Amino acid sequence: MKTCLIPGSFDPITVGHLDIIDRATKLFDHTIISVMHNVKKKCIFTLEERMELIKKVVGERPDVEVTYFDGLMVDYARAHHVDVVVRGLRAVSDFEYEFQIGALNHQLYPELETIYLMTETKYAFLSASMVREIGYYGGNIRDLVPPQIYDEVREKLLKK
Repeated sequence: MKTCLIPGSFDPITVGHLDIIDRATKLFDHTIISVMHNVKKKCIFTLEERMELIKKVVGERPDVEVTYFDGLMVDYARAHHVDVVVRGLRAVSDFEYEFQIGALNHQLYPELETIYLMTETKYAFLSASMVREIGYYGGNIRDLVPPQIYDEVREKLLKK
């Protein structure tokens, strides 16, 4: 069974994230979506809230698991017998950073492969930080986050 890991902050999950998740689940038998717990990163949503938002979006699926990790992603991948890490790319500017991370991860865990999926062009501009900023100022985020979580995300961002 081939298992992939999709790590990320998902603060909050966007339709761009969902595009990558949906496409990865077609390529692998099992997909682990794992929320990074990074104390250096200032997140709007708590770790638990981010996991719940993802679960609401992906629903109950036997081939998808939503978890979190704290520490090195390669240690998590090794412990969970992950074969492949899937990373989304929006633009060429993402590639340099992702290439460096992928090379370091390969050095730390040579058996782990990294696959990069280009997001659909219509999502190439989208990032969670942009969603947070637009939502914070009361802008329209309806087409930027999955409909299942729109109200919850909008309400939380307006309160910040």
